[in-house]
Amino acid sequence: MRLDKYLSDAGVLTRTESARAAKNGQITVNGVVTRRSSGHIDPTKDIICYNGQKIIYREFTYIMLNKPEGYVSATDDKLSPTVLTLLPDELQRIGLFPCGRLDKNTLGLMILTNNGPLAHKLLSPKNHVDKKYRFETKFPVSDEDVKNLEGGVDIGGYMTAPCRVEMTGEREGYITLTEGKYHQIKLMAIAVHNQITYLERVTFGEVVLDTNLARGEWRYLTEGEQASLEKRASKIPAESLEKHKGPQN
Repeated sequence: MRLDKYLSDAGVLTRTESARAAKNGQITVNGVVTRRSSGHIDPTKDIICYNGQKIIYREFTYIMLNKPEGYVSATDDKLSPTVLTLLPDELQRIGLFPCGRLDKNTLGLMILTNNGPLAHKLLSPKNHVDKKYRFETKFPVSDEDVKNLEGGVDIGGYMTAPCRVEMTGEREGYITLTEGKYHQIKLMAIAVHNQITYLERVTFGEVVLDTNLARGEWRYLTEGEQASLEKRASKIPAESLEKHKGPQN
């Protein structure tokens, strides 16, 4: 791999900046200053440093973000800040995007990645990835409401798939979906004559929101978390994928 591509993929420098930094003696390969950013390195063996700081190379990047209110799940928006603006500059350069959407006022677990094929598989309707949300409602939720929600309700001409509802109080609990229609949970509440007042995603597949992350904070996925996503995605053959919209509840 070319050195400038390595630095670009890591989000540290553009290729033009890499050439300039190399000429200025700011880049070392295995402790030796290199003046050519076009030279080739082995990303699995060579140690690359920029201004004395070791650069970690990742073929793909996976980020866990605790989404706060007021941010849009998109890579660009003219009216509101996007979730990408919560990341440092170097991570905003490497093509990350949300793996599934949360609407502007929904909180909690978001996974950001630049692995397009994996994200596409995870979001395919045929994959049925479980997504668990904590919710609060304006009015009490009855046993009959729970039964109706779990069996499927009409949300404007679409009958929702079976889901799981666990009440922790008369107006709060958890709901687990295997699909993700636009504003689905809010529309499901309306279907049983109620209203969502708080919504937070807490799991995506086997990945659980890290309670140590404050709103707006992020971290890299652990190897185990990343492996769980890759394992689930590997079960879906590419030819079975359908066009879809990502979850936006």
